[in-house]
Amino acid sequence: MLTTSLPASDSSVLNLQRLVMLRSVFIAGQVLAVWVAGTALDITLPFFAIAAIIAAYAVLNALTWWRLRLPQAVVDAELFGHLLLDVAVLTGLLYLAGGSANPFVSLLLLPLTIAVTALPGRYSWAMAVITVGCYSLLMVFYVPLSQNPAPHLAGDFALHVLGMWFNFVLSVGLITYFVMKMGNTLRERDHALAQARENALRDERLVALGTLATGAAHELGTPLATMAVLAREMEQEFANTPDVRDKLIVLRDQVMRCKSILSTMAASAGQVRAESGQRFALDDYLQNILQQWQSMRPAVIVRYHAHGVHPAPSIVGDQTLSQAIMNILNNAADASPEEVTIDAQWSANELRMEICDRGAGLTPMTQARAGQMLFTTKVSDEIGAGGLGLGLFLAHATLGRFGGSVRLRNREGGGACTYVVLPLAPLMP
Repeated sequence: MLTTSLPASDSSVLNLQRLVMLRSVFIAGQVLAVWVAGTALDITLPFFAIAAIIAAYAVLNALTWWRLRLPQAVVDAELFGHLLLDVAVLTGLLYLAGGSANPFVSLLLLPLTIAVTALPGRYSWAMAVITVGCYSLLMVFYVPLSQNPAPHLAGDFALHVLGMWFNFVLSVGLITYFVMKMGNTLRERDHALAQARENALRDERLVALGTLATGAAHELGTPLATMAVLAREMEQEFANTPDVRDKLIVLRDQVMRCKSILSTMAASAGQVRAESGQRFALDDYLQNILQQWQSMRPAVIVRYHAHGVHPAPSIVGDQTLSQAIMNILNNAADASPEEVTIDAQWSANELRMEICDRGAGLTPMTQARAGQMLFTTKVSDEIGAGGLGLGLFLAHATLGRFGGSVRLRNREGGGACTYVVLPLAPLMP
């Protein structure tokens, strides 16, 4: 099953968007804090200088929001630059409002927390050094706070404690919300990268398998041609022996069928679906697949149920998709040729199929490894006929290429069911 990926550039964009939101909250909080300090607490501050810094910060935030509309990717260095500007603005405000004695000095930890969460280690260490340096400078260089006596607060220390409490509550809320969002973005990116690596490995195996199949088709051509010639000569030699002649005719027909399959495989390899496929109504497409499969497995008892919107949506028939469905049908028929149940239902956008058998069911190991290349539960018989572990692997890969999925579960009463989900948009004409 395919998963929507989240490239590194996209996660950086999301982190910068959240930084813009965090700045908006910070600007509103600073305006409120300055208003409370000047009115309720009667603290004397250089309001003009503070207002100029907050206004410039708001303009910077607006420009950052506009920059997010540009198509250029947001790289780590750019996000680090924005965090440096945040540190500079916060340091300037603290310099004008008491320096390290200001209870809001711990807000310097917010840019550092974001850098550690969203950026590589070299940026995190650089931010740590810069943050410590700014804090240290604020211990020496700052504009002292001056306050008129306030009857409801017992001195500067009570004011400091109250400010520290409010700062703690604000920091907890901001860190919990914004940093958690950035952490989730990084986890989604890691999951997407893992899925991309898994898909690349699967595609590499498919390319190797296709190369081997092409070589095998080329090498099988000569012995099949030799067998066809010998079968024709033996037909003439045993023309007066009906039983032998009839068996030789069947043998030659099977050889010709093998040659036809190899020719079809070679002709269809590398073709684009839109060039080689035909347009079908979905119910007709499924019926055609079932008829082709039953012509190859006439002894299998099949119960087929189909229902969905009418008229059924039109799709372009894809040969690899047809083969993937036939591979799943073959697995069910191999498990229980006496009963295979197929239930197909569709909407305008999606096809769902449930293919069930009455075989031995699935062991935990089979459920965990089903669909992996070269894994099979079929045992070779005395002539070497057995499973190669390719059918379900190719079905997984083919359906995944169209955005679909395959799941296997045990069936109540014995047996197993294969659930196929296939979006129809990639197959639409």
